[in-house]
Amino acid sequence: MTKLLLFLLLFPTLLIAQPRRIWFDTDIMIGLPERAPREVDDGVTLIMALRQTDKIDIVGISTVTYVDYGYDVTQKILGWYNKTGKTIPVYKGSPNATDTGVETDASRAIANALRKEKLTLLALGPVTNVATVVKNHPDLISQIDEVVVCAGRTPGFPFRPGLEKVTVGDYNFERDTLAFRVLFDAGIRVVLSGFECSSYTMLGKTDIDFLEKSANEGDRWLYAQLRPWQVRAQSLFGVDGFIPYDTTPLGYITHPQYFKYYPDIPVRINIKPNDSTIGASASLRTKPYLEVSQDYKDTKWRAIYAYKTLPGFEEIIIESLKLLK
Repeated sequence: MTKLLLFLLLFPTLLIAQPRRIWFDTDIMIGLPERAPREVDDGVTLIMALRQTDKIDIVGISTVTYVDYGYDVTQKILGWYNKTGKTIPVYKGSPNATDTGVETDASRAIANALRKEKLTLLALGPVTNVATVVKNHPDLISQIDEVVVCAGRTPGFPFRPGLEKVTVGDYNFERDTLAFRVLFDAGIRVVLSGFECSSYTMLGKTDIDFLEKSANEGDRWLYAQLRPWQVRAQSLFGVDGFIPYDTTPLGYITHPQYFKYYPDIPVRINIKPNDSTIGASASLRTKPYLEVSQDYKDTKWRAIYAYKTLPGFEEIIIESLKLLK
């Protein structure tokens, strides 16, 4: 018997890939559109993440902006959908995403978790909580495997959902540009997966009808939140459905084979004429853009940039919602 065969017989569990340990930072605010902003993609992403226990292990969850509502709705979702067998702690972070460097329960919890082990930080909203940890605890930077965020674009790519009637902004980046500067200045491995990548997915009415008929209370609640947003999108964007933006940063971790990337691409913040036609920034003449291009030779900032979702990922999202009972 060879030494290799003997090793495999004695330690077979070492061959099984272990779930990736992640921290889930989110501006989750899933709810009805008349109470905007109550976008639903963070909620869908959390439920999807709870389904992927073979691929990821959620160490903790932190909220950013609308933190009280976010905390309550996260606990509600965990109560219905957390089948991991463990309690996942939830912490409140920056309430406005304008105070990078100010410690919160969330930043302290993330820092404590990083002191124990290396983690991937999945940041689905403004990255204020994560940047606060980086700014205040530079000794922990080496404990961060990577930060995966929903933001960024290639130059000239407009954020126009649906039938491209209106142009929206890069909310997560524009809400706290300083926080992104902190991450890139620190040399952290950053993955950008924003509108450009997510625009290849769309959840329509027929994709979620099964939730309305479910015997699970959580499924019926989820349908009651998602369906009004699809109807709203019909009048606003010309399509009856919504783009689940935040599922693609998660998908980079759980299903990387369904994405196309630009590895190690230069990143720059550029000030340009404002292209937003709706939203809080629509009245501004200019605004900052987080852009990636191989032509940016004058910047040291680098990122992995996911620019396209391949066929099949949308089905993974839907099946995740169907299978989690």
